[in-house]
Amino acid sequence: MDLSIFQVDAFAANVFAGNPAAICPLQKWLEDDVMQAIAAENNLSETAFFVREGDDYGLRWFTPQCEVDLCGHATLASGFVFLNILEPKSASVRFKTRSGILTVNRDGDLISMDFPSLPPWKCEKPPVELAQGLPVAPGSTGPTDVFQTSGKYLAIYEEEQQIRNAAPNFEILKKLHPLGVCITAPGERSDFVSRYFVPSFGIPEDPVTGSTHSSLVPYWSVRLHKSKFHARQLSKREGDLWCELKGERVILKGKAVLYLTGTISI
Repeated sequence: MDLSIFQVDAFAANVFAGNPAAICPLQKWLEDDVMQAIAAENNLSETAFFVREGDDYGLRWFTPQCEVDLCGHATLASGFVFLNILEPKSASVRFKTRSGILTVNRDGDLISMDFPSLPPWKCEKPPVELAQGLPVAPGSTGPTDVFQTSGKYLAIYEEEQQIRNAAPNFEILKKLHPLGVCITAPGERSDFVSRYFVPSFGIPEDPVTGSTHSSLVPYWSVRLHKSKFHARQLSKREGDLWCELKGERVILKGKAVLYLTGTISI
């Protein structure tokens, strides 16, 4: 069996930046273990598969180790493939996912996604592994506050350089499974910056993470008293997102660029 595969750099204007995702459009669903094996073989943070289901498309995301409930960059990459390669005359596509219906639209040279807002809550007793896994350099300070959601911790810092210079201990952060760790601070040339670590899922650091912004946007909206943001994720590849809080939804926008087109033979 031959399957088409596209590799797209999401939240990037040029290749070799943003977050790479592999996208596999299917005629019908493969067995779960086959999709998981493909994701492991690709060895990217996410491989997405989608199948037509009536007027919409079912969409699923796999890390090299497991299936996940929500992924922003692979949704943006899936929308890019659908709107620019498979159906270039279409203006939008609706994906059915574990996190509900996610609509992806063209917005000029950006791809726009409609995601759920997932406001974080104050973490009253952060686990000791969080502080141990986020060591600080001599003379520096750790996070000023910790919030959490059902899927991650948000460690709040006060300066962008603290986010850039962070050197997490991934072996310790693995102990927080199944929760990932997002660190964030006000930005110098953006409204806020972040990085995201998910070592227990086989992703020590995710280059650009759309799904974390479902929680970062409502947090920063309260703190900065605004609803529209330019956000940057400060991994080595870096990436830009344009975000807006609209009631119980978060609009995430970004650019994407095609890196590779190929065929999987299994």
